[in-house]
Amino acid sequence: MLGLCLLHSKKHLSFSALRKLITDRVRKFEDTRQQGKVEFSVHDCCQSIFAMMFFQDPSVNVFQQRLQEKQELNNLKTLFNVEAIPKSTQLRTALDNIPSTEIEQLFSDFLRPVQRGKHLETFEFIDGKYLIPFDGTQYFSSNKISCDCCLTKKSKGITTYHHQVVAATIVCPGIKQVMLLAPEPIRNIDGSTKQDCEINAGKRLVKKIRDTHPKLKIIIAGDGLYSKQPFIDELTRYGMSFILVAKPADHTFLHQWFSEFHQMGETQQLETFDHKGRRHLYHWVNDIPLNGSKDADNVNYFEYTIFKGDKVNYHNSWVTDITISRDNIIQLVKGGRARWKIENEAFNTLKNQGYHLEHNFGHGKKFLSYNLLLFNFLAFFMHQIFELSDRVYQKCRSKFTSRKEYWNQLRCTIRILIFPSFESLLKFIIDPDNGIPP
Repeated sequence: MLGLCLLHSKKHLSFSALRKLITDRVRKFEDTRQQGKVEFSVHDCCQSIFAMMFFQDPSVNVFQQRLQEKQELNNLKTLFNVEAIPKSTQLRTALDNIPSTEIEQLFSDFLRPVQRGKHLETFEFIDGKYLIPFDGTQYFSSNKISCDCCLTKKSKGITTYHHQVVAATIVCPGIKQVMLLAPEPIRNIDGSTKQDCEINAGKRLVKKIRDTHPKLKIIIAGDGLYSKQPFIDELTRYGMSFILVAKPADHTFLHQWFSEFHQMGETQQLETFDHKGRRHLYHWVNDIPLNGSKDADNVNYFEYTIFKGDKVNYHNSWVTDITISRDNIIQLVKGGRARWKIENEAFNTLKNQGYHLEHNFGHGKKFLSYNLLLFNFLAFFMHQIFELSDRVYQKCRSKFTSRKEYWNQLRCTIRILIFPSFESLLKFIIDPDNGIPP
């Protein structure tokens, strides 16, 4: 077994370093509360919420309060630098008043040291570009609780209020981890008579990403909702490439052009076989119109089909601005299929593996619901960074068969023992006899 003394992570990607980035950012937030009525700082409120999300425990503050009452010290103090544990009401009030754009800056704060440590280079997809899938998801729903930003849905006389968000992650085929970028809420805006939608939020997210990362070479991936001219024009405006699902039923004009080119023998194809005997057929054509409008963009179209015998196991089709050739068609298909990583590796984990994404931690009147989502995303982002770069974290995680079992062990341990650092907690879990004692 690799000795604990040899297990190190890069200091700028350690828990202490990333936690300090939160502290440095949060201390810049303006506190708009009446100072005479404030018992707990904005910093302590934010770090307490982040700690709750980090350990995937909605009740972590309750347990830590018990520790403080008994021993006058707690893991919120030693690990997250919390001076005074906020009561839930003041905590939610403080977060409800913080503009979400302030918290969103933490995503680029986290990504910057990943870039500096050269870990982001492993995510380069093609020609130095990074693949970023877009997808929307719902994280709050209620028939009773609402705010001015809630989306609404009416059915059989009942109004349902809900919140949705468009998320973006840097992914790469063959790499399990994903790097999160700041999302964009789908929400009604004061004074607007038209309900917001995923495509409009997606356009805002394109601008947000380019403003935050002006030099990053980007390929946006998405489902058929995004492969329409207005969204593609927005990507072109901000210098982004794309690989977007384009099903024949949604793009009849495009598919008609492809069929005619195929009949004339002007399309190209590549056929391969895998070790299971399945046939993989790649079929493409460059420079055909996206639709039948006068000013339609010309795009490059490709299809991919997996056959097992005469049966079709899988089929999909996409459009891209990247010129397709025999040299890159397989990689482009991998990029198109990697769109599912945002659903499988991000949303599925956040909803079903302990992050309680759809749990109502609190709704508020202004920013609370979305701010809680942001801290949940940031906790997941930090865990993804550790899975990629932190050998102690990786060693500790390998001792457990499931993510839920792993975090349950960490939660149980911090409820009864106090640790000087997160690294000491991990080493204690790895080897209680020889790990750094609490």
